Parts: sequence; C-alpha cells; structure tokens
Amino acid sequence: MSTTHHPFIGEKFFTPEHHLFRDMAHRFVQKEILPYRLEWEAAGTVPREVWRKAGDAGLLCCDMPEQYGGAGGDFLYNVIVTEAMASAGGGGPLIAGHVDTAVPYLLHYGSDTLKTRWLPRAVTGEAIFAIAMTEPHAGSDLKAMRTRAVRDGDDYLITGQKVYITNAQQAHAIVVACQTGEPGTSPKISLFLVESDRAGVTRGPLMKKIGRRAQDTLELFFDQVRVPHENLIGQLDAGLGYLMHVLEQERLSSAIRSMSMTNLALMWTLDFTRDRKAFGSRIADFQHTQFELADMWSQARVMQAYVEACIARQMSGELNGMEAAAVKLRASELEGTTMDRCVQLFGGAGYMWESPIARAYADARVNRISAGSNPILKLIIGRGLVGREKDGPSRV
Repeated sequence: MSTTHHPFIGEKFFTPEHHLFRDMAHRFVQKEILPYRLEWEAAGTVPREVWRKAGDAGLLCCDMPEQYGGAGGDFLYNVIVTEAMASAGGGGPLIAGHVDTAVPYLLHYGSDTLKTRWLPRAVTGEAIFAIAMTEPHAGSDLKAMRTRAVRDGDDYLITGQKVYITNAQQAHAIVVACQTGEPGTSPKISLFLVESDRAGVTRGPLMKKIGRRAQDTLELFFDQVRVPHENLIGQLDAGLGYLMHVLEQERLSSAIRSMSMTNLALMWTLDFTRDRKAFGSRIADFQHTQFELADMWSQARVMQAYVEACIARQMSGELNGMEAAAVKLRASELEGTTMDRCVQLFGGAGYMWESPIARAYADARVNRISAGSNPILKLIIGRGLVGREKDGPSRV
C-alpha cells in the first residue's frame, strides 16, 4: 500500500537522516529477521547474536547520549525501529522492551558507575536488558508485590518471584522492582540492577504464549540473591515514582507498536481483497468490503494523528501520565478490533498460522494487557479527570 494511504508514523517530523535510517532499519528486518521468524517462533526465543547485529546496525538505544556510546539521536529513531520491527511481529526480538522499557531506568536514575558499566553495552547489544515487575500475586497493583530486598551490611539480599518477564531468557541484566519498606508499614518500592548470572537467580522454563512466540517470556526466581549497594537504581524507596515516569515512554512505545500493526493489517487486507475473487468479482469490489475498509482506514488515520501528537509531546518533554495511558489504551483497542475485522475479510486464509494476519491477530491481544492493562489505564485517566483540577481535561 502506498504511503498516501499509510504514512509512516512520525513522518511529518522526519529529516533526510530519518528517512535514510528508516530505509536501513527495514532492510535489516528483511535480511536478518523475516527469513528466520518461523524458526524462532518454534524455538520460543531468538539467538543472542541477533541483538549484536542490531547493535552493530545502530538499532539499539538510538537516543542514548554519546558519552555512553550512543548516537545521541532523538526519540524518532526509536519510533522508526519500532515501526520496522512491527513487520516481523512476534517473530523477532522485542527491541522496544530493551530500549523503551528497561534501559531508561538506568539512563535516568542509575549512578555514574552503573551507567558507565552498562549503557555502552546496551547500545551494542552486548548486554540485553529486561525489567521484572509482575508477580503471580501482583500485576497492575505494584504495591502488592512480595519480592523483597533486605539490607545486609553493604549489600542487599533479594528474595521473591517474578512472572511473564519478556527478554528474561536472553537478559544479562534485569531491573528488579522490590519491596524495601519495613514489614507492616506502608509499601515502599526500590529498583535494583541484578545480573542474571548472580548466585540465587534461577530462570523458569520458556512459557508458551498464543502470540509473540519468538519473544522469550518466563518466570524468574530470586533466592537470597546478594547484590551490592551500588546496584541500587536511584534512591531507596523511590522506585514507584521512577516506574510511573518511565511507564509513560513504555506506553507510548506500545501505542506506536499497535499503530504500526494496525497499518500493516490494513495493507495486507487491502492487497488480499484486491486479489481474491468471489462470485466472479474481487472481494474489494463488494460494497460491504469497501465500507469495512473505509471505516478501518479512517479510524486508523485519526488514531495516528493522536499517536503523533503524543510523540511530539514526548520529544518536547511534555508527555504526561494521562496522555500516555490514553494513547496506549486507544491504540491497542483499535488494533484489536482492526485485527478481528481484517481476519474476517481474509476468511479461512486469515485463520491459518502461515498467514501474516493470523500471527498479527495473536500478537495483538497482549497489547491490551501489557504496559498497564487497559482497565487500569481507564482508572488512571478517570482519577486524573476528577481529581486533578490543573492537570485534568485540559491536558487530555
């Protein structure tokens, strides 16, 4: 489908350098990921060398400052990578989980020692990052987490369990959220960088998912894992505020991924309905098909405008929690309904795993759960609307 129908996300902000980078990112996906995605989906993970190749190509942490080995690019480069990776769906590595979800905690709040030690390796792909928040008894309710870090001399001892942790099979470093308040007092959360090869860190088996099959997801167990005080990220007991801040970027990244997949689904569906015939006519010539395509296309254009408005606010440092929640909520809901409608237009072919729309349909479902489940996002937005006079409706 031409860019007249589906402009690149953020294209109106692009410089010539952004266009060149986008071409390179898509060539990388075509050469290094798409030929292997079925193999990687069957394995439930991707080889670590893929991350090194992505680092060599400049696709990791594009906005990392030069002092830490990055290119010092703007957030649009991350947007471009997310869009390019969308064509691989869940058949390639979850680069956004490394770039927009885990690494920012270290960049924004880590000590100089941690930054110098880890950030250059995050840029090259030598070190893969994951973040461990969710637990069997604590998903969206972060204050209910049971994993605890207890001070022991100059160290902390971490004990607990995390679940549904993506990139955990490959990760060299994990940002772990822990309770650090005294038992019986109000919950306090702190963040620690935990090397995955530390004694007491155990990985569970790969979890079998209905989508994103090549993006390894598993449980992590921490049994009296000793980490030095220097592995504390930021200040003790300040982790909840850090999580709320970085989740804004994670939610915007999730919305960009949903928007990218929505655009791809429409492109595939338009091509399919132009080629497929029934009762002597192209499916695309039926009025019902045209109404469906027109409805989906127009909704996508409206949603993309909002996504791009949030990208602009992120680049200017003005994106807030309500907006990040809203854009992720709406983009993921639109993605879900679009995938369902597109599968219907594909008919039986859309239900076959070999069809890209089938894999995209399965991949899309988790986007209404990850980065903050959509009911929780509605709660965040609703509380903001009724409880914050200055930051209420005028900032939505």
